[in-house]
Amino acid sequence: MKLSVIVPVYNAEKYLRRCLDSLVEQTIDDYEILLVNDGSTDGSQTIIDEYREKFPRLIRCIAVENGGQGRARNIAIRQARGEYLGFVDSDDWADPRMFEKLYDAAEAAGAELAQCDAYACREDGRQDYFSMTGQKKENLDTAVWNKLVRRSAAEGIEFAEGLWYEDLAYVVRLLLRVEKVADVPEPLYYYRRGQTSTMNNKNARRNLEMITILELLKGPLLEAGRRDWFETLVVRHLLRYTINRVNVQDSPDRREVLKELRAYARENLPSLVKTEAFREEPVKGKIVELAYFAGIYAPVRWILRRNEKKRNE
Repeated sequence: MKLSVIVPVYNAEKYLRRCLDSLVEQTIDDYEILLVNDGSTDGSQTIIDEYREKFPRLIRCIAVENGGQGRARNIAIRQARGEYLGFVDSDDWADPRMFEKLYDAAEAAGAELAQCDAYACREDGRQDYFSMTGQKKENLDTAVWNKLVRRSAAEGIEFAEGLWYEDLAYVVRLLLRVEKVADVPEPLYYYRRGQTSTMNNKNARRNLEMITILELLKGPLLEAGRRDWFETLVVRHLLRYTINRVNVQDSPDRREVLKELRAYARENLPSLVKTEAFREEPVKGKIVELAYFAGIYAPVRWILRRNEKKRNE
């Protein structure tokens, strides 16, 4: 079998039909769809049963108690039969040609991994082109849903369970093994961008799980002689994106979480301005990262909150 497409499902009834319609219509032959119902309490299982009845040779379903997306993916990987693995989130959808194009690109290049670009989709119908190809390995976007992975290359690698940012840990460990990446510079995946205001989220403390993920990656990267890659992850994923996410929130834990994230960055980046990742950043990115490294949050917070309000208007 060429391909196993893995879809964790948790309370996804609002979007699941569109996702499954896009997967049963894939133009690639000889593939399977593994749906893992991760303890849904809505009507997701009813929809899964409906599609499994219509496409019994294509769809397999695994029902488990809720344990998070990483665990659901790991369960499916252990039961997958395909030569390649693909991952789709249950509220997203794929171009019908996506997996055929990724498979053909990987086979033609002899690559262990193939990836494509995507559209970030808003509830009001707007779509933003999301370029995810054409970068060196340490700069690749670490989302797993735009990628096709040769299963033999991923042997023994599992998603972190019960943690946020599990894609980051999985993809980086995979890339340490991968010799060749095949790019398909077309937007073949449709990523649904949530409209819930980040400002109103109260989950600041869970962002500290980025530190746990980075600690999981630190050893393998340093052993491979790639401190530069580890520093790139700290600069871009913690110092920029994670602190941005927390800085814009109204959570009561915001200040304490920012303090802990900054402390980790300063501990692992002896000189921010000398890191390759920082030197490659555009001017605006450098300004934000310097501010955060120095513990200056208010000006960036004001800009982020203003921009989010404009996006949600």
